[in-house]
Amino acid sequence: MNKTFHTIVDEAQFTRDILGSGITHLGKANYGQRGMYFQAFTGISTGLERIGKLCLILDYYIQNNGIFPDDSFLKKEIGHDLNKIYQKSQLIIERDNIVLKYQNKIDDSLQVEILNILSRFAKGDRYSNIDFLVKGKYQSDPIKDWHEKIDLNLYKNRVSKKKKEKIQYNAKLIGELLGHATSVRHYSESREEINDVESASFLIGMTESISKYRQLYVLQIVRYWVELNRKLQYTAMELGNQDIPFMTEIFTIFNNQDSYFLTRKAYEKN
Repeated sequence: MNKTFHTIVDEAQFTRDILGSGITHLGKANYGQRGMYFQAFTGISTGLERIGKLCLILDYYIQNNGIFPDDSFLKKEIGHDLNKIYQKSQLIIERDNIVLKYQNKIDDSLQVEILNILSRFAKGDRYSNIDFLVKGKYQSDPIKDWHEKIDLNLYKNRVSKKKKEKIQYNAKLIGELLGHATSVRHYSESREEINDVESASFLIGMTESISKYRQLYVLQIVRYWVELNRKLQYTAMELGNQDIPFMTEIFTIFNNQDSYFLTRKAYEKN
C-alpha cells in the first residue's frame, strides 16, 4: 500500500478517536464539570469537520479520475464551517442520487440546531471566554446555547412524566436532608446562580436523564457522514489506484441503529 493509503487510514482513525472522545464527554458534562462541554464540543466539531472534508476529498478524487485537490480546495472555500460542509455534501447526494440507509438529510430540528451550535463553536465560539476578556468578537456562549436550545428541549420531549416527578422528588428530599448543612455556590449552564442543594440536585438529575439523548442526536449526525463516506469510498476504490482504504471498518462504531446508541455511553473504542 502507498503513502496516500496509510495517510487516509491515519486521518480516519484520528477522526474516529476524537469523535468518540467528544461524544463520551458529552454524556458526562454538567454544570459542575463545564470543562467537559468544551472537550465534547472540540472533539465533536473537529471530528465532524474532518469526516465531512474526507467526503469532499473523496468526491473530488472521483470526479477528477484519481487526482486529489490542492490546499485551497478546503481552506479557502470552506474553512471550519460545518454548515457549508453539510451543504456541499447535499450537492453530492443530489447529483449522484445517493440513498443512505438512515437519513439522506440532517433536517430534524434538533439535529439542525446542534449542527449550528457546533459550527459556530468551530468558527470562533471555542474562544468565547477569551474574546470576552479581551473585548474581541464575542459571538455567543456555546454552553448556554446548548443548555437552552438542546438540553431543555430533550428534557421536555424525551423524558417521561414519571421520570421528571422522580427527579423533582429526589431533589426536594436531598434539599430537606442536606440543605441546612450544605453550602452551594455555583452557576448553571445558563449562567444563573445556584445557591441551594435542591436546585443543584435537580440539575444533576436532569442532565443524567438526557445524557443518552444528547449523544443520540450527535451520533445521528455523525452517522450521516459515515454513510456518505462509505458510499464514496467504494466508488473511489473502483478507480483501481490502491489509494483508498476500507474506512467503513474504522468508523464501524458510528454505523449503528438508534437503539444501540441509546444503550452505549463510551465511544472511544469500537
